[in-house]
Amino acid sequence: MARVVHYVNQFFAGVGGEDSAGQGPTLVEGAVGPGRKLADLLGDDHEIVATVSCGDDDAAGRPEAVGEILELIKEAQPDLVVAGPAFTSGRYGLACARVAAAAASAGIPAVAAMHPDNPGIDEAGAAPVVASGEAARLMGSALDVLSAAVAKVLAGKALTADDGLVGLAPRQPRMADRNAAERAVELALTRLGGDRDATEVPLPRFDKVTPAPPVRDLASATVAILTEGALVPDDNPGALESARATKWLRYSLAGLEELEPGQWRSVHGGFSTVHANADPHRILPLDAARQLEREGAIGKLHEEYLVTAGNGTSVANARRFGVEWAADLRHSGARAAILTAT
Repeated sequence: MARVVHYVNQFFAGVGGEDSAGQGPTLVEGAVGPGRKLADLLGDDHEIVATVSCGDDDAAGRPEAVGEILELIKEAQPDLVVAGPAFTSGRYGLACARVAAAAASAGIPAVAAMHPDNPGIDEAGAAPVVASGEAARLMGSALDVLSAAVAKVLAGKALTADDGLVGLAPRQPRMADRNAAERAVELALTRLGGDRDATEVPLPRFDKVTPAPPVRDLASATVAILTEGALVPDDNPGALESARATKWLRYSLAGLEELEPGQWRSVHGGFSTVHANADPHRILPLDAARQLEREGAIGKLHEEYLVTAGNGTSVANARRFGVEWAADLRHSGARAAILTAT
């Protein structure tokens, strides 16, 4: 009988909602929540021996969380790890993808499930991700796809698009039946004939983000400053990239009333940084924020700022940064943020 460990967030583990998003990793024996239905679908040849859960904020925002989750998973000695379904939930999706990737790196087969537009997909690494619907109301169909994928992976078979496989797939070289010139002419004629969507290279779909409602009382809120202007201490201790950023960093503002020229600089590669370096407040308006704090217009300035470089950064990384920043700020108690651009 194959041993399966199921990873879920605090909500599907029955621990709580957003009030429990900071919960650390925990393990319970057997199937929990949607895992019970998944266990039924898997049948007698498979057993969900344990369920590992973690709060969304903790899993997505604390770097050590995934390693701790993996250690709990290893305790159950699974033959396979299942993560999700995470639907379109960004923090949950990142956690599921990272848990699956960590398990795969440790030599434990893993499968995650989430919506194709979830920002976590690209974090799954070598672990396959199968599609789910966009919301938990579609849990039934999502578990049908996931259970079939689990059975196939445990049988040693590779998943394909027919199994619901989504995300990055290995390239499969093949011989085209016509050369590039012939295909280009046919495509041009097709487009001229009115089919404006015909293409050999599908374009990505970009998200439409609904703005958060305004803060009701800024005078009592902790406000954070975020920037994609790549402003860092002068020696760039975190080695932030000037373009195509793969990471974000945080630096302390505690005790600082202003940013002195010569001690801070922008490493952004997409514009001339001369004026920004002459006055770092052009990128990170700490002086104005402290004034608002003294006047009582805001309750408190968050004592750290978060920074990345928005120059040529991939949509997948930018989407991931947004989810991680949100989780980090929720942990900190900040309830509003000012994002400065270049």
